[in-house]
Amino acid sequence: MKNAKLDGMSLKQLRDLQVRVETAIAARQHQEKLELKNKAAQLAAKAGFSVAELFGQGRKTRGPAGIKYRHPQDASLTWTGRGRRPRWLVKAGGDIERFRVA
Repeated sequence: MKNAKLDGMSLKQLRDLQVRVETAIAARQHQEKLELKNKAAQLAAKAGFSVAELFGQGRKTRGPAGIKYRHPQDASLTWTGRGRRPRWLVKAGGDIERFRVA
């Protein structure tokens, strides 16, 4: 498209064109990804493998963590052992094992 054609377009026409171009780009990316996945699957199958065997199953997520530590006076204050230590546990100081749930 020549620049002269763009210069003659109104703002609304330019925005409509922008939306159409962005939609076309997204559709083309999706199509090319599918084609590439199919090619990879065909190559892997030809060699006797699956794509999952070659590249893994993706990111594995952890399940919900159980409670590992509990405040002795307030049972609602707990910690799973993941992430930052809660304030009540930091304030208690010392060995945190004394708060471990049996």
